[in-house]
Amino acid sequence: MAVKLRLKRMGAKKKPFYRIVAADSRSPRDGRFIEVVGIYNPVVNPAEIKIDEEKAMKWLQNGAEPTDTVRTLLRKQGILEKLHKSRISKKEDK
Repeated sequence: MAVKLRLKRMGAKKKPFYRIVAADSRSPRDGRFIEVVGIYNPVVNPAEIKIDEEKAMKWLQNGAEPTDTVRTLLRKQGILEKLHKSRISKKEDK
């Protein structure tokens, strides 16, 4: 099962907000998901981004691939940098 971290659209017409979810890549965009990792609200100024760092790191370490937009959001929150540092430190330990 290929897991992706992606956005699930919620909200009303012309007023979207998104949940960042871990989902099987074969499931529909707004369909079944495994776990909610965070939220993203682009409507407010500045955009609201709340990501549970532990959940995101767990999924990324287990091989989940983020979509382009989610990758950008993770980069803004500094989570990808922490993932990179943890992978480097594991290689140095060996």
